[in-house]
Amino acid sequence: MNKLFYIISVITILVFSQSCKEKKKQSISITKEIIFKKEGELLLKKAETDSVIKRLDIEIAETEYETQTGLMYRHIMENNQAMLFVFKNEQPRSFYMKNTEFSLDIIYINNKKEIVSIQKNTKPYDEVSLPSNAPVLYVLEINGGLSDSWGIKTGDVIEWK
Repeated sequence: MNKLFYIISVITILVFSQSCKEKKKQSISITKEIIFKKEGELLLKKAETDSVIKRLDIEIAETEYETQTGLMYRHIMENNQAMLFVFKNEQPRSFYMKNTEFSLDIIYINNKKEIVSIQKNTKPYDEVSLPSNAPVLYVLEINGGLSDSWGIKTGDVIEWK
């Protein structure tokens, strides 16, 4: 009788654990890769000469979900692409790199469309706060290191269509 009870107990445990594994496998969701969606063009310009530094294709983040997610969960962004965050009010802002796989330059821009500060070569997945150091209405994210290689400076301006 004890042997039969032992065998039934072992079989019950094995069936139950297999059932749990199958349920766990079913609950894993595979999401579709997020790809860049061009929603406009942006010009980076030298403030003193009005000459164009760079023309970029931009994806615009303006809803709460879009601004909270930004470039998270993406694998790559081309050097001619950027994400422009558009906020409803000008205030000091802070971004971080949670769930962002690649380095960015985060460019903070005021309501006059002037660059007021740049956080350069951010560290992927880092949750350290990266502040704007001044009130801003817009934030532009480009691949890390490009602001230096393109010569972007505080005071330079943006315009977009």
